[in-house]
Amino acid sequence: MSKLKTVSLYIMGIFYILAGINHFVIPEFYMKIMPPYILWHKELVLISGLIEIGLGALLFVPKYRKWAAWGVVALLLAVLPSHVYLAQTNGEVIGISAAAAWGRLPIQLLLIAWAWWHTRDEKGAKANAKAKPKTQAAKR
Repeated sequence: MSKLKTVSLYIMGIFYILAGINHFVIPEFYMKIMPPYILWHKELVLISGLIEIGLGALLFVPKYRKWAAWGVVALLLAVLPSHVYLAQTNGEVIGISAAAAWGRLPIQLLLIAWAWWHTRDEKGAKANAKAKPKTQAAKR
């Protein structure tokens, strides 16, 4: 794994562990951004915090790293409705500006892309590039 990807992985792991812990420190913050149509706000905040901690820790285990990165992608997609709801309220539910609330949506997409990058196997990508079939003209 490249040095950049290794550093990125460790930053991402620490980020999700700390974010998960934060769900237990200030669950009210996360509960406020949950859409009203979702039930069991506190329970889901605590469960998502546990999942974040677990996935963040698994990013450090080479055997589970790829699956943990896919788990982060899935988790970020699962919590996307909360970020959409926050934007729809223009940030009022947590007292931030509309620009900040709407600005969180593209950040979520960047976080998803970041996690997805860690699902890619560098060796596999190189092997696939070498194994591409030749063009019809080259085969003649």
